[in-house]
Amino acid sequence: MDENKIRELYAQNDISEVFTNLQSSTDGLSSEEAASRLGKYGPNQIQKAREESEWKAFFKNFISMMAILLWISGAVAMFSGTLELGIAIWLVNIINGLFSFWQERAAKKATDALNNMLPTYVEAIRDGKKVQIDAKKLVPGDVFVLQAGNSIPADARLISASSMQVDQSALNGESVPESKTTDYSPGEGSYAETNLVYSGTTVGAGTARAIAFATGMNTEFGKIAKLTQKQNKVDSPLTQELNRLTKQLSIIAVSIGIVFMIAAIAFVKYPFAKAFIFALGMIVAFIPEGLLPTVTLSLAQGVKRMAKKHALVKELNSVETLGETTVICSDKTGTLTQNQMTIHYIWTLKNEFQVTGNGYENNGQVELNKKQLWYEENPDLHKLVQIASLDNDTAVQPSKTKGGKPKILGTPTEASLIIMAEKAGFDRQKVLVKFPRLRELPFDSDRKRMSTIHRWNDTQDIIFTKGSFSDVIKQCDQIQVDGEVRPLTEDDRNVADKRNAEYAAKGLRSMAMAYRIIDSKDTDINKLTIETAEEHLVFVGLTTMSDPPRPEIYNAVKRCHEAGIKIIMVTGDSKLTAKTVAVQIGLTSDKARVISGVELNKMSDDELREALKGEVIFARVAPEQKYKVVKTLQENGEIVASTGDGVNDAPALKQADIGIAMGMTGTDVAKDAANIILTDDNFASIVAAIEEGRAVYSNIRKFLTYILTSNVPEAFPSILFLLSGGLIPLPMTVMQILTVDLGTDMLPALGLGGEPVDPDVMKQPPRKRSEHLLNRSVIIKAFLWYGLISSIISICAYFFVNMQNGWPKVALASSGSVYMRATTMVLGAIIFSQIANVLNCRTNKVSIFKKGLFSNRNIWYGIIFEILLFLVLTVTPGLQQLFNTTRLMPIDWLFLFCLPIPLVIIDEIKKWLLYREK
Repeated sequence: MDENKIRELYAQNDISEVFTNLQSSTDGLSSEEAASRLGKYGPNQIQKAREESEWKAFFKNFISMMAILLWISGAVAMFSGTLELGIAIWLVNIINGLFSFWQERAAKKATDALNNMLPTYVEAIRDGKKVQIDAKKLVPGDVFVLQAGNSIPADARLISASSMQVDQSALNGESVPESKTTDYSPGEGSYAETNLVYSGTTVGAGTARAIAFATGMNTEFGKIAKLTQKQNKVDSPLTQELNRLTKQLSIIAVSIGIVFMIAAIAFVKYPFAKAFIFALGMIVAFIPEGLLPTVTLSLAQGVKRMAKKHALVKELNSVETLGETTVICSDKTGTLTQNQMTIHYIWTLKNEFQVTGNGYENNGQVELNKKQLWYEENPDLHKLVQIASLDNDTAVQPSKTKGGKPKILGTPTEASLIIMAEKAGFDRQKVLVKFPRLRELPFDSDRKRMSTIHRWNDTQDIIFTKGSFSDVIKQCDQIQVDGEVRPLTEDDRNVADKRNAEYAAKGLRSMAMAYRIIDSKDTDINKLTIETAEEHLVFVGLTTMSDPPRPEIYNAVKRCHEAGIKIIMVTGDSKLTAKTVAVQIGLTSDKARVISGVELNKMSDDELREALKGEVIFARVAPEQKYKVVKTLQENGEIVASTGDGVNDAPALKQADIGIAMGMTGTDVAKDAANIILTDDNFASIVAAIEEGRAVYSNIRKFLTYILTSNVPEAFPSILFLLSGGLIPLPMTVMQILTVDLGTDMLPALGLGGEPVDPDVMKQPPRKRSEHLLNRSVIIKAFLWYGLISSIISICAYFFVNMQNGWPKVALASSGSVYMRATTMVLGAIIFSQIANVLNCRTNKVSIFKKGLFSNRNIWYGIIFEILLFLVLTVTPGLQQLFNTTRLMPIDWLFLFCLPIPLVIIDEIKKWLLYREK
């Protein structure tokens, strides 16, 4: 039978049939039966997807396409006779793999530390007695007790309930608590049956007994988790881009190797075997061995910076993917809004009072005409605050930690009323002593009202009533205005009704307040029924409330729009509330289309694809529909980031290119499905993370340009050797090439990886998928501009040494101290040219002096390191033999230190000529 149909039967059948079907009773199960069922159904827990083994997670860091290229490159180096080079390349690969594994393992540990959702213990009825059991041991047929503050441990049918309110936002995204009773009503939206409660949701107020009909992975919570776990993981855009780059570099390197082999045979008359070995050396030289560790460390730097901005990244490549995001699918409750119900206005027939401040803290005041007002200063405000605070079962406990959230023992709606009263200066506990509660008529979803009866004075009691406007006003025949009670006229009703409608149109929920004084001597309050108590009431006024947007959301949305990123709200909340919030925070215009879950089910794929191209909001949607929206956006060619905190968000989080879960309020399932976890639950942190992601990609391209630049002067000496037919001795050895690729270039490249974000990075549209790392601009810069200039300078350095020793009258040295000094100078010229190039690569269009020549200290540390490394290689005896270097003359050092200055000036002139108007 269809699972939804089974759920319907549990909701609609008489409770006696439910007991029969589950072979249980009001006395619960026996201990023996419970043990038997535990063996049959398994523990009541959400089973995580089978995790990747530690070994698999470890080895995957050594088998990316770039890593494979380095393994092959190392093997080729060994085969060509340079064993030391091959070993060095392999060591780079091993160190990089170990670092990547350590980084992602640390992120996984941090994620595991955040996960904590289902309750640990539950009060169940076993053998007819109340016992506290581990929630994991709860089984179908178990009867258990619920009270305010409890997390619900299983999907269950209510047996009895008193003033039951359940916060289901983790499951359906609905910001308003659901009223639950033993009577069946289908309700509106997902999981809205009035007599069913669901695993993973929370009791806001009231008490109940329930019988579990589904536990563990068979609960709605578990089914969504299962849906998430079935989804296959795809490579991130950066992984795809690096794979593409690896193929491009491999083709370039092999092509150059073939050309060099043919040239060696044709021009230098090398035998085939010698030419082949020479070509292999050139292939190794043209593969940028330092690129993979530089990318890894740059991403790690991004992870570290994002952690400071409250974003925990689980996988390194997720950092850059964020920068490509074109669409953010965001939940509303708790993501765009604070998930803290707040009173905004108090309305009486005579006045409208404004309430400032948001959330469950006394951080505002009640104002009339923009002036602070205390409750004693206005009789109508006094009475309304009195009703709101005393006809209330909720308590708000301040946070015990600085910056923490207050704890709500009860419902969000009542909590907002408590805070409103505090803002008006009302001391609830003090007043309760004066007017003690005598009796309560609890809230129920049929009449939508709650009343409490209090001692008023020696001869009178007072009934305080609050509830929905339409359900309270019909019980009223009087109204209080300026402290005076008079008959409620039809005009009064119309004015109040009109005002209520205006608030509703703004997306605000209203709650009406009324009272009635009774003679305590003539009336036995214990004999009062709901009907006789809640009649002839005196209407006082309205309070209006909403779940307010996060204060930082306005600027965050604005920055997303400036960056060309579209935000689509996908929520379980009502259409009116969703659109009101979207328009209020600037997410959409008032003309945006709002599509409900019912309407979405009727739409064809083409209709949905078309709708997603315009302004659109999705409301009252089910988990599988969020998933469908994300998948359709991806089919439209979008890079999608999906945010959320509830179980209902998990499938969409897993499907999205980047899933972003809330760390403080998020469920385990949501956190497991996500790539990034926001430790402060702040949407603005997403924008900061996107900015960081864009900076990471920009920096990868910068250091790719920088690394590839050195490949040209590394190859140029070999080209001269070949074209001269061997008359120009080989000016650079393979080990010297390795010195640049894995030694001197590494730290400056890492410095580029940490280059600060460009000021206009969030005013540019997202990178197109068709725009690749190795594009025309990078090729021109690296090979035809910086590379060509560096090549000319390095060869000039070679001839500079030979000129001092009699060239051209004397033949170019092919061995001995002059040859060693000449090749050392070629190496030095490339290193010092790269000093200029790393500074030039910091900016594409802006002057380096405008950005700040010394603003990136890490680059200067790298420059100092490469100069010192070069110095060590030229003066250390053992290293001199290994790298074919020798000591340089003072004039050589003067030549080298002067090199970067003209190179920087030339590039500054180029930027000024090309981009001065822009």
